[in-house]
Amino acid sequence: MGLVGKEHFFSPEKSSPDIIALAHDWSYVDQLLSLTLDPAMIRRIGFPMSQALVDRELYLIDGTIQSALYAMKHQVSFNTAGGTHHAGKNFGEGFCLLNDQAIAAAYLIQQQLVKKVLIVDLDVHQGNGTAHIFEGHEAIVTFSIHAARNFPFKKEQSTIDIALSDGIEDEEYLSVLEQALSSCINSYQPDFVFYQAGVDVLATDQLGKFNLSLAGCMQRDRLVFQLCKSNNIPVQVSMGGGYSKDIKTIVNAHVNTYSAAIDIFDL
Repeated sequence: MGLVGKEHFFSPEKSSPDIIALAHDWSYVDQLLSLTLDPAMIRRIGFPMSQALVDRELYLIDGTIQSALYAMKHQVSFNTAGGTHHAGKNFGEGFCLLNDQAIAAAYLIQQQLVKKVLIVDLDVHQGNGTAHIFEGHEAIVTFSIHAARNFPFKKEQSTIDIALSDGIEDEEYLSVLEQALSSCINSYQPDFVFYQAGVDVLATDQLGKFNLSLAGCMQRDRLVFQLCKSNNIPVQVSMGGGYSKDIKTIVNAHVNTYSAAIDIFDL
């Protein structure tokens, strides 16, 4: 579609264990990196373990950290992967080994680059790993709008959880989002936002339970970006889930997220 050129891309390096341990327990990090996770944890993650898979995670983590730093310069930046929000402090789950946005948020706080972070998770599944990592954290606020009766069936406690009924459509969803996110930003006054922009909210999604259209999903993205821009808050975006049967639908929905950001931030 010609939305971006080669000059807009960057390539991450492998993240280091000490960076990962800003959000994950050392014991879990050590077992993951040494490929010694027990079989029950491997089943919980859902992938057979391999060095290539772990390396992918290490690149993915640095990608989101670097993306956050670029967002501080340019208002918005994307990781073309990421959104691995089911990984908690000491566990992986649901195809998520490490939590990219949680680690990046902890990094920004540890480096004293920001004082208050808001993680906005609009994947159809609750960001349970992110909530697990930051429950009770004073500087990192977690916000999740998700399907009440979908994976994970054991929910964690986010700062703000909004569990919605199956089959919700564009108008009602967008109304709930606008009111809740506006209130959250006003209450917590974050100076940085991480946005998990999963497109499994679509009616066509095989693992979702919502009934949003492509246009409604794009309006969701525009709403998030507009609130960030109007409040002068940089935003890092990780792409999250998408499981529609036709891969073109997933691609178009993700491209719409990029297009919305380019338009809202006048890039």
